[in-house]
Amino acid sequence: MELNFVTILYVGAIGLLLIGAMGLVMGNNLFRMVLALVLAEAGVNLLLILAGYRGDATAPILGIAPAGVQMVDPVPQVLVLTAIVIGVGVQALAVAVLIRVFRAYGTLDARELKTLFEFDVAAEKGTEPPGSTQAPAGGRPLSPVPPRPQADEASS
Repeated sequence: MELNFVTILYVGAIGLLLIGAMGLVMGNNLFRMVLALVLAEAGVNLLLILAGYRGDATAPILGIAPAGVQMVDPVPQVLVLTAIVIGVGVQALAVAVLIRVFRAYGTLDARELKTLFEFDVAAEKGTEPPGSTQAPAGGRPLSPVPPRPQADEASS
């Protein structure tokens, strides 16, 4: 296998995509998950650009090259430009939501937020917070349910 520049770019694009996917799957911090999404998006954009690449072709601009010369496919370039604009919008929205979540709950840890969200939903519905009140099988001790932090504690 010949190791040329295009092969290195393909390996880099697939690497970015895999690193981003692993960060999304294995991450607990929501901000780090947004950063992993950015990496995965960069990998996909690079793969799309490489899909239209031709080493012996010229830029797809009329009037630069004589007629009959092969040109690079412009459709993947347009798709990537559109994807970049949409990606920046999604990232800005995600960061804005993360700021609101952090101000409301004081954490960006997904596990802690799940518990806090469940407490808030139960309080809104007027029901008991989720959790088993029955003894587990085998006589194992119950783990205590953490108390919901008060509003004045979360703001300090």
